[in-house]
Amino acid sequence: MNPVLGCRGAVVAPHSLASQAGLEILREGGNAIEAAIAAAATLAVVYPHMTGIGGDGFWLLNAPGQAMQSIDACGAAGAGVTRAIYGDSHRIPWRGPLAANTVAGTVSGWGVAYEYSRTRWGGRLPFARLLDCAIHYAREGYPVSLSQQENTRDKLPELIAQPGFADTFLNQGQVPGYGQRHRFPALAATLEQLARAGADDFYRGELAALIGADLAVIGSPVTADDLACHQAQLKPPLQLRISNATLYNMAPPTQGLASLLILGIYDRIRQSGWNPDNAKGIHALVEASKQAFLVRDKYVTDPAQMQLDPSVLLNGKMLDALASGVPLEYASPWPAPVSDGDTTWLGVVDAAGRAVSMIQSIYFEFGSGVVLPGSGICWQNRGCSFDLRPGQLRSLEAGRKPFHTLNPAMAKLDDERLLIYGTMGGEGQPQTQAAVFSRYVWGAHNIRSAVAAPRWLLGRTWAEPSTTLKLESRYPASVVEALRKLGHPVEVVADFAQCMGHAGALVRHPEGWIEGGEDPRSDGSVAAW
Repeated sequence: MNPVLGCRGAVVAPHSLASQAGLEILREGGNAIEAAIAAAATLAVVYPHMTGIGGDGFWLLNAPGQAMQSIDACGAAGAGVTRAIYGDSHRIPWRGPLAANTVAGTVSGWGVAYEYSRTRWGGRLPFARLLDCAIHYAREGYPVSLSQQENTRDKLPELIAQPGFADTFLNQGQVPGYGQRHRFPALAATLEQLARAGADDFYRGELAALIGADLAVIGSPVTADDLACHQAQLKPPLQLRISNATLYNMAPPTQGLASLLILGIYDRIRQSGWNPDNAKGIHALVEASKQAFLVRDKYVTDPAQMQLDPSVLLNGKMLDALASGVPLEYASPWPAPVSDGDTTWLGVVDAAGRAVSMIQSIYFEFGSGVVLPGSGICWQNRGCSFDLRPGQLRSLEAGRKPFHTLNPAMAKLDDERLLIYGTMGGEGQPQTQAAVFSRYVWGAHNIRSAVAAPRWLLGRTWAEPSTTLKLESRYPASVVEALRKLGHPVEVVADFAQCMGHAGALVRHPEGWIEGGEDPRSDGSVAAW
């Protein structure tokens, strides 16, 4: 598989309409941030089971000659969200109004990114222009993807009773079929209001008042006051120096730390010939993942509650200790709790070499399943990751940010290539990032085959209930058997299995040309010019 090539800009997203929306902006003279907002807004309409404006988002921003920046657009639990509202329950419900317990931060991230674009990157396109494609598809309709059809059908029993779900996501009571045109008129009106008034209107304007009233009507504990208190944060990302690159990822409350740790550990133990295409390389990466998840689940929480500065967990002494704990001849126990999640990741590079790695999510497929009646927003259930037991690392507290699996990635290679990459997929995100990076940087793959090649996944992720070591059936039988002999609980899944997530990557070369690869497991594409 040959990469898609460009020299004036490129966009990769898990739906082709979003990639094309971003490319339109680049062709009109927009920069990478402006294109990313257009692609993200379009995804919120045409991939509604995966993402939406009722969720959270995270960004990495890079421009030549400027320090890398990140945007944390994670919403916190509302001021009235306490353990008491869940009564005697041992866990927060996955669906319904009480699952809609955190502020939706995605749109605030668009706003901070847009302002950064105007002040630091010379952005000049009106915010309204960036929402044009999303508004059109919401108002006039878009063709339903097979992924949306299948997820609506599969999740319908647990979603059909949720407020607003059937009216929004079904067509006369039926699951919309592949290729059928689907519309979101209420969401179109909400996006039009954002286009007129700007992103901040979601939190402190006319739209905020509507959303607050909507939340009250459906019984969510989040209020208009909670929206007004929310602000996205611009801050430096985490970074890690390895043998031939500097890696960048999101700080807590995301698991970006784990993604960096996996590659840092693997870089210390890898041997010639190891890669994600053979048993030795897969085993080493799987065991590095286990070590990274142990650290993640000991420390990562709301950054205001962290026991340690996360950079301490990336120092050489820590990495050496973790690397020494990797058994090379047998599989260690799976140490981590399970997590679900659905997400969309996108990447953009513009003609000036400015780049965005961006991810946004409503957590489970269709989030809480609750659709706000006036604004048409499907609200996330990210707060389900809180623990209802007091005194725990991620205990539910009013105003606390939930733990996130989301983490967009970039890497600056020593030969001056810039790698922009990421994926959806819960526990699988750090593992898939490690596979894409190691295949491309150390494994002689081009960037497109690095994304499309067979993947493994340890643990539970999107749409999968088991915690086995899953391998796509394109792996040779010899690899499967070798991993079983090492003690891994191997489960062979389909070619291009959905549980492996939807990844993507772009590479900008120092001469200015760009190459990219989309994930054949998704509905995406690379759009370049």
